[in-house]
Amino acid sequence: MSSFKIFDIAASGMSAQSVRLNTTASNLANAESVGGDPNKVYKARHPVFEAVRAGLAGGKDAGGAAVRVRNIAEDSAPAIARYEPGNPLADTNGYVYAPNVNAVEEMVDMISASRSYQNNVEVMNTVKEMMLATLRLGQ
Repeated sequence: MSSFKIFDIAASGMSAQSVRLNTTASNLANAESVGGDPNKVYKARHPVFEAVRAGLAGGKDAGGAAVRVRNIAEDSAPAIARYEPGNPLADTNGYVYAPNVNAVEEMVDMISASRSYQNNVEVMNTVKEMMLATLRLGQ
């Protein structure tokens, strides 16, 4: 495998973690929103990653691998019912429905995504330094 493919692999990981950070931020931003219908309230979203390996050509590696986001799945947990009869969004029984977002889990996911992104940046920097050191050998 070419050393340049490492940049592609790390970049795909950075892109996937960026999507993960964005969905986590969206979940946190909507954590306190409420609605009068449990089916229309915001549902937590989570990206589903997939490892992609380039096809094999004649038994030889045709080049690289990557990570991609297969889809963004909605959490199937039910909305949280809160009894707030004075709320203008309350249904006829006095309930409003909050999203199924757990702020603690989302913060842990955000830290994990941030560290994974940072690790991919470090991979790129290390490979760059190794390539520069290799070029300096000929001087």
